[in-house]
Amino acid sequence: MYKSIVLDLGGVMVDFDPKSYLVDRLCSAEMEEKVYDLTFGSEEWQLLDAGQISRFEGNHRMLEKARAAGCAFEVQGVLDDWVHILRPRRRMLELVRRLKNHGYSVYYLSNLPQDILERFTAQGLFEHFDGGVASCEVHINKPDPRIYQALLDKYQLQAEECVFIDDRLENVQAAFALGFAGIQMKETVGTLVRSLATCNVTLR
Repeated sequence: MYKSIVLDLGGVMVDFDPKSYLVDRLCSAEMEEKVYDLTFGSEEWQLLDAGQISRFEGNHRMLEKARAAGCAFEVQGVLDDWVHILRPRRRMLELVRRLKNHGYSVYYLSNLPQDILERFTAQGLFEHFDGGVASCEVHINKPDPRIYQALLDKYQLQAEECVFIDDRLENVQAAFALGFAGIQMKETVGTLVRSLATCNVTLR
């Protein structure tokens, strides 16, 4: 019997689709790929998520590489603007409320840099949850098994009693390997509710 639902944030609870954002912003497939690799897909972004470098240092490193690649203007624009794509999903917040009303505990487990953790805290996003772990707090990113274990240990949860939901397949697979039930968020909230029902998590 499942007692807890564990949710990713970006791409699940909050809009976060960097590739679509770059398509809209740059309108050039070659430039989109180059800028993605220098920002969202970069080593620096991973280090930011893991809380191992500051936003100032991360942006500085990304811009240095962008200058060498001849696209500093485009990368600077993305770094100045990208946070605006992070919009909480109202229907997902409603789903969290319904899950809690049906007796489930709801946690988050997300790759988040420190500044975005602080942004979400100020916006009141975490008030909807019973708790959670952000990668910058434990200096480990998904899909490393240790971050899942950090959540289990922090709240004395059993993986076999948890359903994990993430938009990235590799993160779902890592959770499944530890004993979680796993659902990849692909489409609508309605589709997710049907997937939860297959785990006997019903919201009637």
